[in-house]
Amino acid sequence: MITCYLHYVIDPYKLEEFEKYAKMWIPLVNKFGGTHHGYFLPQEGENNIAIALFSFPSLAAYEEYRIKSLDDPECQAAFKFAEETRCIISYKRSFMKPVFE
Repeated sequence: MITCYLHYVIDPYKLEEFEKYAKMWIPLVNKFGGTHHGYFLPQEGENNIAIALFSFPSLAAYEEYRIKSLDDPECQAAFKFAEETRCIISYKRSFMKPVFE
């Protein structure tokens, strides 16, 4: 299993737009065989940082999702929404291996 950790720098004045964007992606990751663990939005402290975590069975499965998402109309709508609203300033993506008991 591989977990994708997304670290977003967001526009704090567009938090509602970012939350809408986040809610668009959760079912899409699940649709393509991943497990979304949620988005984590600013509450206290830095007001422009958000996090997302989701897992796929392997890095290959994640790469397959990335390729398929480029042609999926719902994914394209989510990409377009972020571009039009400019709620995301930048993001970094890391991949981690979870450790359980």
